[in-house]
Order: sequence, then C-alpha cells, then structure tokens
Amino acid sequence: MSKSPLASVKERFESKEKLVAAVEKLATKDLWVDRVSSGKGLAKVSNAKLLRLHTLLTQAKEGFGTRDKLVASIVELSKRTKDSGYAARVGEYPLPRLLDLHRALSRSSKRAAAAATKAPKASAPKTKKSAVVKAEKAPAAKAEKAEKAKAPAADKAKAPKKTAAKKA
Repeated sequence: MSKSPLASVKERFESKEKLVAAVEKLATKDLWVDRVSSGKGLAKVSNAKLLRLHTLLTQAKEGFGTRDKLVASIVELSKRTKDSGYAARVGEYPLPRLLDLHRALSRSSKRAAAAATKAPKASAPKTKKSAVVKAEKAPAAKAEKAEKAKAPAADKAKAPKKTAAKKA
C-alpha cells in the first residue's frame, strides 16, 4: 500500500513549507505558466498535487530544460513543424498536460516504427500461403460443382422419357 501524501511530504521534504519552496524554485518562467491564485498561492494546494507538481517539474527540467524545447519536441513528434498555430496553441497548455501529450506521442511514434519494421516480414508469408491454399481449393470446388450440375441434368433427361412411355 502506498504512503499518504502527508507521510511522503514529511519523508522527502520534512514540511509542507519546504515542499512549497521547492516547487516555487522549480516553477520558473521557463517551465511554468502561472495560473495560481495570487491570494491563495501554492500554500493552499493539497500535498498530493504539490508532490505531483514537483515530480513533473523535475522531469521537465531534466528532460527538456525549458518549456519551449518541450513544445518543439511535441510539434516535431506530431509531424506538424510548419503549423505555427498548432505550436502556439500547444504552448498555452499547462506543464502536466504537455508532458502527458509528449509521452503519448512518443509511444505512438515508437509503435508506428515497430509496426513498419515488422509489417513486410509478417505479410509476405501469409500471402504465399493463402495463394497456395486458394489454388488447391479451386479445382476441387470446380469439380464438385460440375458433378452436381451433371447429376440433375441426367435425372431431368430420364424423367420425360418415362412419362412419354407411359402415355403411349
């Protein structure tokens, strides 16, 4: 079972005030879009949210350095480098959303690359097998249809002769 947010704060930062100070230190203009109420501030935010913000801010700082580099990476992963409107709109997103978007785009690009490398190898044997199976089934199916077509025609030819013989 995981620890409570208060226990995590006390273990890692000793007090909530030190956690708030650490988050404020990381939340520079390079990474953070300040949307916190000026009257309340970060001191009124829950411990769980503060811990998550601290984790995300450290990840962004280590992985990208600045918010602009993170946005540029997202735009490149989504293959929309020439779309300045998209880049501007993504630039307005909060940091947690940017990191989630980057994670999702990087996963999908890895899956697409893996599928592209595996696709030619996997599809070639299937087409050969299916062509061979179809070639083997086709003559057998034609022979069955021909036999069925001949049998009723022979019955029809015999039936009128019998009725004609009975009439005479």
